Amino acid sequence: MPLVRIDIKKDASAELIRAVGDVVYDAMTEIANVPPHDKFQVVTRHAAEELVYPAEGYLGIRYSPDIVFIQVTWVGGRTTDVKKRFYRRIADGIHAKTGLRKEDIWINLVDSGREDWSFGNGDMQYAPK
Repeated sequence: MPLVRIDIKKDASAELIRAVGDVVYDAMTEIANVPPHDKFQVVTRHAAEELVYPAEGYLGIRYSPDIVFIQVTWVGGRTTDVKKRFYRRIADGIHAKTGLRKEDIWINLVDSGREDWSFGNGDMQYAPK
């Protein structure tokens, strides 16, 4: 039930966007136990001045104008080890498929409860029993 938000530069190609989304989805299903077909993603393209990051870098990481922000909202409960492997799989996969620098793959996870989701019809499909 994750919702993935991908924020990327305005002139990113459709192929780049598709590759980023596919890598994130593959990491979710292979590492984080997300069920097949649970692929909900929103991609937003931004002008250069709308992707703000520290020019001097942060935590020893220097960013470029190719930075991609990825935010995944999902049901909480995954271990730190799973999250670490998830981050690594995404950075490695995007780099391998697109050539983007791993330093420019910025990821944030937002944990939520099962009751925080409606997949349509105004219903709480994962309501507590």
